[in-house]
Amino acid sequence: MTIVRVALDIPLSRCFDYLAPEASATDVGRLVRVPFGRGEKTGVIVAVPGHSEQSPDKLKPVVAIERTLPALPPDWLALGEFCARYYQHPLGAVLNFALPPLLRRGRLPRQKKEKPRSGTPPAVRPALLAEQQAAVDAISGATGFMPFLLHGVTGSGKTEVYLHAIEAALARGRQALMLVPEIALTPQLEGRVAGRFPGTRIVAAHSGVADAARARGFLDALEGCADIVLGTRLSIFVPLPRLGLIVVDEEHDASFKQQDGLRYSARDVAVFRAKQHDIPVVLGSATPSLESYCHARNGRYTLLSLTRRAVAEAMPAVRCIDTRREKLQDGMSAALLAALELRLQRGEQSLVFLNRRGYAPVLACSACGWISNCRRCTAHRVVHLADRRMRCHHCGDEAAIPRACPDCGNQDIHPFGRGTQRIEAALQDRFPAARVLRIDRDSASSPRKWQALLEQIHAGDADILVGTQMLAKGHDFPRLTLVGAVGADAALFAADFRAPERLFAQLMQVGGRSGRAELPGEVLIQTEHPGHPLYAALAGHDYHHFAIAQLAEREQAGFPPYAFQALLRAEAREVAWSLEFLSAARALAQPLAGEEVMLYDPVPMRMVRLMSLERAQLLVESRSRPALQTFLAAWCNALATLKASRRLRWHLDVDPLEL
Repeated sequence: MTIVRVALDIPLSRCFDYLAPEASATDVGRLVRVPFGRGEKTGVIVAVPGHSEQSPDKLKPVVAIERTLPALPPDWLALGEFCARYYQHPLGAVLNFALPPLLRRGRLPRQKKEKPRSGTPPAVRPALLAEQQAAVDAISGATGFMPFLLHGVTGSGKTEVYLHAIEAALARGRQALMLVPEIALTPQLEGRVAGRFPGTRIVAAHSGVADAARARGFLDALEGCADIVLGTRLSIFVPLPRLGLIVVDEEHDASFKQQDGLRYSARDVAVFRAKQHDIPVVLGSATPSLESYCHARNGRYTLLSLTRRAVAEAMPAVRCIDTRREKLQDGMSAALLAALELRLQRGEQSLVFLNRRGYAPVLACSACGWISNCRRCTAHRVVHLADRRMRCHHCGDEAAIPRACPDCGNQDIHPFGRGTQRIEAALQDRFPAARVLRIDRDSASSPRKWQALLEQIHAGDADILVGTQMLAKGHDFPRLTLVGAVGADAALFAADFRAPERLFAQLMQVGGRSGRAELPGEVLIQTEHPGHPLYAALAGHDYHHFAIAQLAEREQAGFPPYAFQALLRAEAREVAWSLEFLSAARALAQPLAGEEVMLYDPVPMRMVRLMSLERAQLLVESRSRPALQTFLAAWCNALATLKASRRLRWHLDVDPLEL
C-alpha cells in the first residue's frame, strides 16, 4: 500500500501520512485533498516514503490528488523547507503561504486568453555610461552563484542596469525575477519592462493582483511560459524552472520583511534562492542596508558602484536650515517658504516631505490634560480634519472629532503637531494661486487613485507636492527641483539602533527626487541639530563614511550585522500574562543556550497595547548564526510542550527589524 506524506497548513511542525493506492514518486509536489479532523484540508505531498511510523490500519486514505496541475518542482519544495527551517515556521504553513489563495483552496483558475501585445517597436534604449556598462558586463558575465551589491546614487540609472542584465538572461533562454518593495511601484515598472521587452510574457505578483490572475501567473511561471516575474516580497516564492537572474531593487527597504505569519526577509531568501539555482543575484540601492554593505566590504558580495547621475549633471545641493532660534510658520521655516516661492515663480515643482499623515498627531485639552488616546492601543488617535475623524494608524479605531473635551467639557481643545494634511492646508493659505497636491495613504488609498495622482504630477498639474515616504523612491519628476524635509529630527535619538540608518536612507531617497533632469536640484532639511554627523554625510552625499561610522558603532555594541538575533513575542489581555509566559520560555531556554547564545530578560514592548492585546518580548542573541539556529530549533521543540493560556498567542521572529 503506497503512503504519501502531506504538509498541511496547521500550527504544528510535522507532516501527516495518508494512504494513496495509486500514488507514485512522481506525485511529490502535487496538491492533495485529505481528511483532517472533522473536515478536509488541501495540502502538498512532500514525500512518498516506503513506510510510516503509524500502523497502516490507523492511516486514512486521501480524498483526491490534483493531477490536472503540474507538480510543484523539487527546488520549490526545498525553498519552502529552508524557510521553515530558518524561520522556525511549520512547513505546511510555509507552503500554504507560498501558494496563491485560489490554489490554497484547491481551485483552478479559469483559462484566460491573453491579449496579444501591440506590435509597437521596443522602447528606445538610452546609451549607458561607462559605470553602467561595467556593471552590466559584470552581472551578465557571471557564471554560477554571484551576489552583487549595486550601489548607485539616486538617478544613476540602476533600473537601466537591471533591464540590460534581464535582457542578457532572456537571450540565454532563462527567466528573470525582479522584486520591488512597494505595490505602488509595480505597475510603473511593469509598463517600463513591457515597453522594453515586447512579446515577452510578464507576470505581476503582489497582493493587489486578483486571485485568479495571480494563480494564472503562478502556473504560467511554473510551466516555464512566463519570461519575467515582477512583484513585491511574495513573488520570491513564484516557481521558475529556467530562472537565470534575480534582482532586488531598493534592497534596504523594510517592506521586504514580512511582519506577520511567516516572518521572512524576501531579500535574504532571494540570496538563498540564487545560490540554490547557482545564478547571479543583484541587490540594488542608493542607500544599501548595513548588512549588505558589510558583506560587500568583507568580500561576500561583489560591489558595483554608480557614482554619477545618468541624466542630471550633478547631485542636488543639500543644505540644513537651523531652526533652533527661528519661530516656524506652520512648521516651515522662512528659508523653506522662500525657496518654495522661488520655484513657483520659475514654474518648477517642489516637494515638502513629512512622514506623518493626517492633520495632527494628537488632539488635546489644555484645561484637564485629556488627549485623543486610542481605546485599543498605547497610541494616539490622529486628527484627520478632512473627514472630521480621529483615527488610530495602528488598529483603525476611530471616532468623530469632539466639539468639546469629553472629560471636562472645555471647548478650547487644539490639535498639536503636524501631519501632511496640516502642511497642505498651510501651503494653500500661504500660496493661494499654487496647486498643492497631497500624496499619502489617505489620498492614494487605491491603485487607481495613486495612478491618477502620478498622472497629475507628470502632466504638470501640481506645483507643490506634500507627501510621505510614498514619494521617496522609484519616481522621476523632471520638473521637481526642490525637496524640503520637515520633522526629520525625531528619528535622530530614537531607541531603535536602526533609526539613524532608516533616517539617512529616507532623506537620501526623497532628496534624490529633485534635480533628476536638466534642472538643478536642492534639498533643504529643517533641523535643530545642524551639526549632526548624519546631516553632514547627507550634505556630502557620502553614504560610505556614514555606513563605516554606523558599522563601527554596531560592532562595538555587538549589534547586527556583527550579531544575530531572534525575538520571542507574546500577547495577551494583560501584559503580566505575556511576561509570565516569556519567563517560563526563558527557563526552558537556559539549559539549551550554551555559551554562544545570550538570553535577555522578558520586557514589555515599547508600544505595549495593540488591538486590545498587551505585548512583551524576549530577545535572544548570538555572534554565531549556526549556534543560534541550532538553539532555536531545540527551543521551538521545547516551547511546543509549554502550556499557555488560550488567551495568549506567541510567535518567533528571526532576524527582527523592530525591537
